[in-house]
Amino acid sequence: MLDVIGKSKNIDLFWKVLHEMGNKGLVTGKTWRIALRTLASARELKKCVELFHLMNGFGWGYDVEVLNKGVESLCEAKLVVEAEYVVRKMKDWIKANKVTYGCLISGFCDMGDLIEASKVWNLMVDEGLEPGIDAVEKMMETLFKNNRLDEAMKMFQMVRVKRIDDMGISTYRIVIDWMCRKGELGQAHVVFDEMQRRGIRADNSTMGSLVYGLLAKGRVREAYMVVEGIEKPDLSVYHGLIKGLLKLRKASEATQVFREMIKKGCEPIMHTYIMLLQGHLGKRGRKGSDPLVNFDTIFVGGLIKAGKSLEATKYVERVMNRGLEVPRFNYNRFLHYYSNEEGVVMFEVMAKKLREVGLFDLADILARYGEKMATRERRRNRGIESGQ
Repeated sequence: MLDVIGKSKNIDLFWKVLHEMGNKGLVTGKTWRIALRTLASARELKKCVELFHLMNGFGWGYDVEVLNKGVESLCEAKLVVEAEYVVRKMKDWIKANKVTYGCLISGFCDMGDLIEASKVWNLMVDEGLEPGIDAVEKMMETLFKNNRLDEAMKMFQMVRVKRIDDMGISTYRIVIDWMCRKGELGQAHVVFDEMQRRGIRADNSTMGSLVYGLLAKGRVREAYMVVEGIEKPDLSVYHGLIKGLLKLRKASEATQVFREMIKKGCEPIMHTYIMLLQGHLGKRGRKGSDPLVNFDTIFVGGLIKAGKSLEATKYVERVMNRGLEVPRFNYNRFLHYYSNEEGVVMFEVMAKKLREVGLFDLADILARYGEKMATRERRRNRGIESGQ
């Protein structure tokens, strides 16, 4: 009930009901988190602080664990600025610990705000607290994402020197992955070798990054040798292989990897299909029209059927101006529109047309997606029938 009132944005009624629940001893941890999120999202920051004093009156006390759960809840809801305000205003009653600061650092990093994340980091250090390895990894990864490689590697080096015992596979995985993405394969191998010397076994995600790094440098044979040496390759390994082959413009070979992974029981996800479609059709959609495989017509017809006439109009305008620089074709949206019963039929027809003109790789990708949607529809229908 409190959640419903909160969504109505009637803060006065919400506050009154919360008082009544507290007086009757009905406030739980969930109630408290709902209250904090509701007040923060409404920018009732003073009431957020007052809530802690109210909860203290209800017998919860000024507890750092309670504060941390509240901060974590706000950060998950992307209310990091509000969470930081609460921590700052409550410092005279509750002393924040490294978990509190770690949540704030991660929250600001998720928002891409490195400046605020760094401020929290410095405040934490000034108070004599050592950032947890999770916070270190989050900062490193955000620095990599923002193309601040030197700073990220400086932080990695600092951890290597001062806290090497705290470093596990997750820290190494981040560095190896980004070194491979940025073409720094030599540096990635140095870090990988150190990890192995320390007796830390590489997981499939790390191996997938190395496979991609090798392929990006054109070292195809070595990449395949690495894959063959993996006991149980999973999706992350196959994705590294597919992504690397597509970078080398080997779309047909990437599709063969796609077939092999399915044979071995490794199911593709939406990202797999998007990568392959981009590899075959380009990031900006099919170039030029084909009288036998009219991809544009199929897509526009599907958009109109899905009730997306505005998107269809925009797409037609883009097609008519093929000489211009056009935005990326949204394959994610394309697959999403057809993730239904109509889409199953459409993909069957599309695959048949593609095979007629010898485009077997593209046909197999779309046919497999259609099969996946058909299976999902049958499961959904069975669920509906069993619920009746």
